[in-house]
Amino acid sequence: MQLNRLVAFYKTMGDPTRFRIVALLAKGPLHGQAIAGKLGLTAPTITHHLKKLREIHVVYERRDKNTIYFYLNESMIKQQAQVLTQLLEKRGEELGDMVESSLERQKVLENFFTKDGKLKSIPAQRKKKLIVFEHIVKGLKSGKKYEEKELNEYIKQFHDDYATIRREFIINHYMYRENSIYELNPEEMWAKPQ
Repeated sequence: MQLNRLVAFYKTMGDPTRFRIVALLAKGPLHGQAIAGKLGLTAPTITHHLKKLREIHVVYERRDKNTIYFYLNESMIKQQAQVLTQLLEKRGEELGDMVESSLERQKVLENFFTKDGKLKSIPAQRKKKLIVFEHIVKGLKSGKKYEEKELNEYIKQFHDDYATIRREFIINHYMYRENSIYELNPEEMWAKPQ
């Protein structure tokens, strides 16, 4: 529900005339004729836009005898701006985490692989080990069945201890084995570096 309200708010506020009306009302309440005069628009056009602004609770009205004055609901505007700011901050934190994770991953790969792609050593730390194994396993094709000998040859491109790495692929759910035939698991099943 909150998302629908946020979308409706920004969709309605996306109209330049409505934005100009809000800017005028920020200086103080005005009646419809005064708004029309200041913006050089007809009264029916202003009525239409004010109706839209009332629907999202950005303006409210008060009658003074025969004249209706329109007021800006500043608290609503501040509330919607705060919601958007919180969304952006949350997204910013997520992006920051993604960038930091990507940089850390790159550093691990640079530290453990030679320039020609050979694995210098299998990391002792689990997080680094998983980053290394995920990098290696990404070269395998999803849906393809690998015989043990074929998988061993693939792993040997990276490191001579193919038996340990092959075993780690199974332990960490990168692959499953049945009758010495190996196949990649879906990525959602893979062990993730924490």
